[in-house]
Amino acid sequence: MKTNDFKDWLAACQERVEKNLDHWLPAATIHPAHLHEAMRYAVLGGGKRIRPLLVYAAGGALGVENAALDGPACAVELIHVYSLVHDDLPAMDDDDLRRGKPTCHRAFDEPTAILTGDALQTLAFYVLAHDTAIQANAIARLKMIETLALASGSRGMAGGQAIDLAAVGRTLTLGELEDMHIHKTGALIRASVALGALSKPDIDPDVFNRLDRYAKCIGLAFQIRDDILDIESDTATLGKTQGADIARDKPTYPALLGMAEAKQRARDLHQEALDCLGTLDEHADPLRWIAGYIVERIS
Repeated sequence: MKTNDFKDWLAACQERVEKNLDHWLPAATIHPAHLHEAMRYAVLGGGKRIRPLLVYAAGGALGVENAALDGPACAVELIHVYSLVHDDLPAMDDDDLRRGKPTCHRAFDEPTAILTGDALQTLAFYVLAHDTAIQANAIARLKMIETLALASGSRGMAGGQAIDLAAVGRTLTLGELEDMHIHKTGALIRASVALGALSKPDIDPDVFNRLDRYAKCIGLAFQIRDDILDIESDTATLGKTQGADIARDKPTYPALLGMAEAKQRARDLHQEALDCLGTLDEHADPLRWIAGYIVERIS
C-alpha cells in the first residue's frame, strides 16, 4: 500500500469513528445536559484515534467489513478517553492541557470530570452489548466485553496507573518499567487489536496469537516513543505539557536506558511487530503502517 493509500485509509477511518462516536454519545441537550456536554467535549474533535485505527486495521486484515468494526472501535476509544480524563485530574497527573485544549476538569470542573470518565467507561460496554452491526455471535461478543473489561481494570490500565503512581521518584528495573507499561498503555492497545480480531467469526487461534504479540510489541514501542517525545518535542506539537514526566520524577525509558538505547529498543520492537505479521497479506498493511507510525510519530 502506497503512502497516499495509507493517508486515505487513515482519514476514512478517523472520519468513521468520529461519526459513530457522535452517534453513541448523548446529545448535549439531553438531561443532564452539563454532563453530556462534558462527555462530548472530552471525546469529539481531537486525538489521533490510534486505538480505533487498530480495531479497523486488525479486523480489515481478516476481511471484516468496517461497519462491523465501528462499535468496537468506538468502545475502545471511549475507554481511552475516560482514562485520559481521570489521568489529568489533580489527584493524578494534574494536567492543564490535553489534545491541544484545556483538560476536562479545567474546561468544566473536577466533579464533572470524574463523572465524565465514569459515564464514558460504562458507555463503552453499552456500545459493545447493543451494536447490532457487530457480526460476532453471542459468545464472541461476550469475549469482546471480557477483553475490554480486563484491559481496563486492575489487571490492565487501571492497575498500570496504580503502579505508575507508586513508582514516582523510584528507579525501576527494565522489567519493572515494561511491566508497568504493559498494563498502563499496552493493555488497551492489545485490546484494540483483539476486538478487531474477535470480530472475525471463527478466527484461527494461531493468527489471533500472532496479532496479540504484534499488539504487545507496538504497545511498548508506543510508550517508549511517548517518553522520548516528552524530552525532545514541545508543548504545541504534543498537545499536552512537554516535560511533565521529568517534572514529576517519573521513571522513563530514556532515563533508564539512555536516549540512544531507548530509540533502539523502539526500533527492535517495531521489527518484532512486523515479523508477527509475516503470514498475513497486503490486507494487513494498515497494521504495518501503524507500527511504523508509532515509532516515528512527532506528537
